[in-house]
Amino acid sequence: MKATDLLQKIQTLLSADVKLAEMKLENGTVLEAESFATGESIFIVTEDDKVALPVGEYMLEDGRTLIVEEEGIIAEIKAEEAEAPAEELAEVEVEVEPESYDSPEKAEQAEEIIQAVVDAVAPAIEEIQEELKKVKEEMEKVKMEYDKKKEEMSSQVPAAKPIKHSPEAIGEVKHQKFSNNKPKGTMDAVYARMFNK
Repeated sequence: MKATDLLQKIQTLLSADVKLAEMKLENGTVLEAESFATGESIFIVTEDDKVALPVGEYMLEDGRTLIVEEEGIIAEIKAEEAEAPAEELAEVEVEVEPESYDSPEKAEQAEEIIQAVVDAVAPAIEEIQEELKKVKEEMEKVKMEYDKKKEEMSSQVPAAKPIKHSPEAIGEVKHQKFSNNKPKGTMDAVYARMFNK
């Protein structure tokens, strides 16, 4: 195939109009896609441009639900779900009849089993109740001790007075002159000015 033939085919493909399918959301927003199928790209049509449809679930005009899990890609289009009739949703009440015992022996055996279970569990329950009483009493004692210590601590005088900043007053510095009769030079004049301010 010649390069010119290839160029002509490319031009015809580029100039061909690609018709995209359009659908509207429940709120009237126009969506556009090559086809409304799973895995196809989908866009919101605006006046100026096309924008990829954000992630979410959208209700189409025809009642179907459009699901987008990756921005601009259709994950699934669900058909309209039919509402279940109210009768089917109502709770079903089931009556359980106690098991009837065919013979008095079976009834006596059931009573003996129930009595044995009650006899076995009753001491454990009493023991747990006693332990619970002891724990409650100990908790009350601890609470009373805590309240008592709290009162004592709040009524006590602080151990030390609060510290206040009190810088010591600096006394006057006395300078000693070693030679009073010495002729005064430049350094003496500088020192005199520094120390006699």
